[in-house]
Amino acid sequence: KKIQVVGMYMIEIWKAVGMDMQNVQFLWASEEINKRPDEYWTRVMEVARLNSVSRIQRCCTIMGRAETEEMSSAQVFYPCMQCADVFFLKADICQLGLDQRKVNMLAREYCDLTKPKIKFKPIILSHHMLAGLKEGQEKMSKSSPDSAIFMEDTEEDLARKVKKAFCPPEVVEGNPVLDYCKNIIFGFFGEMKIVYKDEEKIYSDYSSMEEDYVNGKLHPSDLKPAVIQCLNKILQPVRDHFASGEPQKLLSLVKS
Repeated sequence: KKIQVVGMYMIEIWKAVGMDMQNVQFLWASEEINKRPDEYWTRVMEVARLNSVSRIQRCCTIMGRAETEEMSSAQVFYPCMQCADVFFLKADICQLGLDQRKVNMLAREYCDLTKPKIKFKPIILSHHMLAGLKEGQEKMSKSSPDSAIFMEDTEEDLARKVKKAFCPPEVVEGNPVLDYCKNIIFGFFGEMKIVYKDEEKIYSDYSSMEEDYVNGKLHPSDLKPAVIQCLNKILQPVRDHFASGEPQKLLSLVKS
């Protein structure tokens, strides 16, 4: 039930940012499994039978666990279930974060292990993982709220997080603010305006902006206000959507 509540919250997020829902159907995995439990659990057991424990353990990093870390039997079994989901839900394309790549590759390997072999393997589409806003964070952390921008963050929250974000001058590697520029802002707007002390400049591509940053022409003190402004434009429709009615009640339930 709790997972479905969060799922409904995500659906409202996608609506708020303009996702076309006309040809979209959402499935609740638990409901589908309960309709055909024999089919699902047979598939899970086959995945487990055809793979060694060490092969499955390599997938356990999807839960933030190291391969050598001690785990419960349930945690080891979880990748078998996630692999089975791909085939049970008849997914042609697995679109997930790069951190899920190992279990997606397990699904492709399974196609060659089962008899008869599955001819058409699922396509794996792994998207980039945004870096955490603090120094040294490869990805955002749920246990550290200031490491990420949340879709319903207020203007004040967003400004505080970006201002405090790790952003070393002239350094691209491990710079989360530039990561947001490259993978969110330029992807959404196709350009970015920077207001300098004496001029304004509109960058039509990320590479030219990165070049100015590396050369020291663009300083974090000029970059961060522009990032705040752009992210606020993206998030404002979401804030408005959750400001009243059923979406507001749903957000309160998620946060409770």
